Amino acid sequence: MRANVSPLTARHPAHVFRPLAEMLSLWAAGGIDTTLFHAGVENARRRYVGYGLAKMLPLDRVLIGYDSSRAGAFGGFHHPDQGYRHLQMMAIITMYGPLERRDPEQPVLALLDLLRAYTHDCLHYGSRRRYVEVAGVPVRTQYGINYRRTTGQSYSAADQHGSHHTRNLGIVMEGACDKEARAITWQTAERFGVPEPLDALDALTFRDVTGTLVEEGTQRLVDVPESNERTRYAVALNSYEKGVNRRYSHLLEEFAPGEESECHTRLLAAIISGDVAALGAWLDDRHGPGTFTGLFRTPGYFAPGLTA
Repeated sequence: MRANVSPLTARHPAHVFRPLAEMLSLWAAGGIDTTLFHAGVENARRRYVGYGLAKMLPLDRVLIGYDSSRAGAFGGFHHPDQGYRHLQMMAIITMYGPLERRDPEQPVLALLDLLRAYTHDCLHYGSRRRYVEVAGVPVRTQYGINYRRTTGQSYSAADQHGSHHTRNLGIVMEGACDKEARAITWQTAERFGVPEPLDALDALTFRDVTGTLVEEGTQRLVDVPESNERTRYAVALNSYEKGVNRRYSHLLEEFAPGEESECHTRLLAAIISGDVAALGAWLDDRHGPGTFTGLFRTPGYFAPGLTA
């Protein structure tokens, strides 16, 4: 399963895929300075050790999509049906911008987008996982601080549609990973003095990858009449911001006012180790016993008849 990645790339038949290290070498050989990306990855490596992550996602387990045969194809972090896949231990990422080419149209922004995606997926790669075999098929019963019965029931329920808050551990973990990845991308952009682009969609993307997208920015739809894919990309970006990052920020503000950074750090450490004891004790000190369970466990998770 992990040797054969065709089931993942087959979902994007129009795109060519190449391992990340090879793609970076091709860009560098063509005159694109990739220092920004490598510097950001080194920063992430140092930060992640503090959370208990000893190994980054290997570059040969990351595939970059480009050179698409589909007219108007547009890639980046919010391209559909990509990201880290835990069974294959493989990340699928597309180059930001027009995909009908080998080199990015906006190299610096594409490298920042790639840095955000890669450092985000490194945290997914490093999250604690546990599997059991059911009828010859591996079934994941733990991912980070979230749990699932072999019957498919998740520890926490999905959020209600349109909710501004979250009680779903999948959203919490996704938000924690992305907050960290965007912080690294913002620091890298600051270090290299990268200005915000003038193009509307590029500017929206820059604010997105650096975590500087304010709420008002998600109210304005970037409509690109000559490119439906660009417009869909902007819609997906805004949807992710509202459905993941905004909800995660609200959770930190709600349960760790004035200590948002400390809570975020403890959440990430728990996601990597798979142990919620320290995080749970920290929350209990502030909100009373059983806070973690009360917040996230769906009432029917331990109902009679459910198997572990």
